[in-house]
Amino acid sequence: MADEMPRPTEINLHQKSRVLELTFDDGSQFSLPCEYLRVYSPSAEVRGHGPGEEILQLGKEKVNIVQIEPVGTYAICLHFDDGHNTGIYSWDTLYNLGKHQDALWKEYLTRLEKAGHKRKA
Repeated sequence: MADEMPRPTEINLHQKSRVLELTFDDGSQFSLPCEYLRVYSPSAEVRGHGPGEEILQLGKEKVNIVQIEPVGTYAICLHFDDGHNTGIYSWDTLYNLGKHQDALWKEYLTRLEKAGHKRKA
């Protein structure tokens, strides 16, 4: 299939820096902070059940991943140290989070600002 999304060839978690590094078979490489992955979790708890139902995640600046669990051959489940573990991150989801990281991160920061929340460094 020509339209098939890239698949990861490497997944490395750096707990000290709280970054998940991904390398895909098309050569793309992404360094995704745990906070970013947590606030863009594909779970219903974060995304809701439809457009406009997203729930802004606050206070996730220091969140870390404590476990990565394979889900078949198409995804991983990330277990975060705040207890969140219901998001199934498909290869497509991870690739798109990497590819659109700058725009999505800016959107998140804008939503935080509009909610009156200040990120803790």
